[in-house]
Amino acid sequence: MAKLTSRKRKRLHNSSFAIPSKRKYPIDTANRARNALARVAQYGSSAEKSQVRKAVHRKYPSIQVSGLTTKRKRRKK
Repeated sequence: MAKLTSRKRKRLHNSSFAIPSKRKYPIDTANRARNALARVAQYGSSAEKSQVRKAVHRKYPSIQVSGLTTKRKRRKK
C-alpha cells in the first residue's frame, strides 16, 4: 500500500472517506477500506462503526464486512 502523505490526503475528495463530514477513515483503495474497518473497530463509537461498515460495503461489496445487518424479507406463509 502506498503511503498516504498529508498532501495526498488533502487532495482526496470527501467521497473518498467513510465519514466525509469529518474526513475520517479514507477508503480510496481496498486496502485502506480494510484498514478503516480495523481502526474503527478499535477506536470508533458505535455510530462510527455502523457508518464505516456501510460505506465500505457500498464502495467495495467484495470485502466481507462483519457486523453489517441487512433487512431480510419475510417469507409468506
